[in-house]
Amino acid sequence: MFVHTSIRSSNMERSIEFYTKLLGLKLISRREIKQNNAEIAFLQAQKSKGATLELTFYRNQKKFIQAKYEDRIFDHIGFEVANMKAIIEKLRKEKIIITDEPYMLGPSGPTIAFIEDPDGTLIELIERMEPKNTFKAGLIPSSK
Repeated sequence: MFVHTSIRSSNMERSIEFYTKLLGLKLISRREIKQNNAEIAFLQAQKSKGATLELTFYRNQKKFIQAKYEDRIFDHIGFEVANMKAIIEKLRKEKIIITDEPYMLGPSGPTIAFIEDPDGTLIELIERMEPKNTFKAGLIPSSK
């Protein structure tokens, strides 16, 4: 069973705010890990009981450099959204980096866009043509 994905954070407060306020996740736990001088936080979709996103902040990490896109090993994480246009407008107002503007994957495919979190982690936003019973990121209801 898939449990979680962990990404590093250079600023835990800023990362938690980004994922909770802009993408609609809820903070489910947060704690210190003394063995490696770190702090972790787990976030999850509001109505989900499945996998979580773990944010990890290593206090001893002196450099926090996100590799150029072509040099990255980790590609992206994905969130389904109810209304791509509305969430992109919301993210633009918050000065979030939009690396790829929304586009459709074929004539009947989903609309996708890519943004970056505050540390440069790439995030795919996906708006499906026919909504499924899955988590929808963002607090903006669908206009459908």
